Amino acid sequence: MGLFKSKEERRIESEMKIRQGIRSIEKSIRQQEKFSEDFIKNAQNAKRIGDQGQYLFIRSALKKTAAVKKMLERQLLAIKNAMLIHQQAESARQFAESMNVMANEIGRVFGEIDLSRTQAQWEKAVAQAGSMEERMQLFLESMEQSAISASSTPNEQLVSDEEIDRMIQADVIASEKAELGKLDQLESEIAKELGVAKQKD
Repeated sequence: MGLFKSKEERRIESEMKIRQGIRSIEKSIRQQEKFSEDFIKNAQNAKRIGDQGQYLFIRSALKKTAAVKKMLERQLLAIKNAMLIHQQAESARQFAESMNVMANEIGRVFGEIDLSRTQAQWEKAVAQAGSMEERMQLFLESMEQSAISASSTPNEQLVSDEEIDRMIQADVIASEKAELGKLDQLESEIAKELGVAKQKD
């Protein structure tokens, strides 16, 4: 039955698989974060009881966990970027299909009328603007060049590099604040545990 799936059904199926892949990677990233938290707690306990061997082992495991998390984050970023590029390509495809329909309709209209009566006007229009095919070809070539060119496009110039840097920096700062918040909470918990331990002593 899969052989008779429509183009739209195949597109939806592909999108579902991609989203499932994204969710799976996001779940793995959360797992690595949980592992990191557990390793940190264990490392603190190992240091508290003076077990240097366990401390070094846990530190090594924590380093490996951080590397795995970073790799997963890079994979997630690559997939999301690929999705954006795919969406851009899909928009271009829809545009091309719409223009193809329009061109067919224009051809049909011209086929239904007596061109001998409009030949003079048509020749004048062609002389002024060139043929529709030539203009379309130039337009599509311009789009392709814009997509692959390393130089800034007019749209890109609307947003400066400094604004993009600030956007990225804001996300980095927010992330750092969240991490600092976790560390503050962890330090608070450690302080409480130490306070309880002193009271017991």
